[in-house]
Amino acid sequence: MEREIIKEINVNSIMTRSTLPVGGYSVNPYVGCPHACRYCYASFMKRFTGHTEPWGSFLDIKSWEPIKNPHLYDGKRVVIGSVTDGYNPYEKYFRRTRKVLEELQGSSAEIMICTKSDLVLRDIELLKKFPKATVSWSINTLDENFRTDMDKASTIASRIEAMRQVYESGIRTVCFISPIFPGITDVKAIIEQVKDFCDLVWLENLNLRGGFKHNIMEYIGKAYPALLPLYEEIYDRKRTGYWQALEQDIQQYALQHGYPYRINDLPYGRSERGKPVIVNYFYHEKIRRHK
Repeated sequence: MEREIIKEINVNSIMTRSTLPVGGYSVNPYVGCPHACRYCYASFMKRFTGHTEPWGSFLDIKSWEPIKNPHLYDGKRVVIGSVTDGYNPYEKYFRRTRKVLEELQGSSAEIMICTKSDLVLRDIELLKKFPKATVSWSINTLDENFRTDMDKASTIASRIEAMRQVYESGIRTVCFISPIFPGITDVKAIIEQVKDFCDLVWLENLNLRGGFKHNIMEYIGKAYPALLPLYEEIYDRKRTGYWQALEQDIQQYALQHGYPYRINDLPYGRSERGKPVIVNYFYHEKIRRHK
């Protein structure tokens, strides 16, 4: 692992009212993320944190006043890891995500973990004490070569194995196929790998914006030159046909295999084993308006 810039900071509270569609509260025990994903939307956080270092090269470790009354969060959804990975490699030493889970013990908060790591296995016993808990892993390829080009997170095999163990422990699991890279991400192959220990499959498209669009387009031009015209069609000329065709293909695939298919999330619950619920999130509002 390359040396990151690590420092500890104090914050008034670790709980932030969430603006995400899932609602509730957002918890990010760290600022920054050493996974350094090339496509990371969270890199916009630098505008608010004052960091000038490249995204992925710094990590701030948060310290906060302990949560004195965990029952304030009874029945509330608490999303851990919306703009960082609470189980990045440094969590093994600083244990900030574990601290949040410990401070919320005794409450009926609905915990949702978003990660690319197998370190979450360490905290299975804590998660099992919540009446509702979900762990989501981002997986957008089964090709380790492409994965290493895109991030410095855990291997795909370790994420899938962690998903299996968490599912077997009785905790709801999600495979977040995101971001879907046109012509590269094989959605069906990923679903077939995880269907027996995955309650939900979320789908989200690659949305190129901000500073990383140029980097991704340059990467595609060098690593997948045959796909560059498709990417120019989607991201330069703003054509939505690829996503519409993919939606129809996945919807038909779900029907053929008996997988429930939705265009929005469903209330908390477990799916029938081997029949994950497929949830399509990859239509952004612009695409919906186009339709």
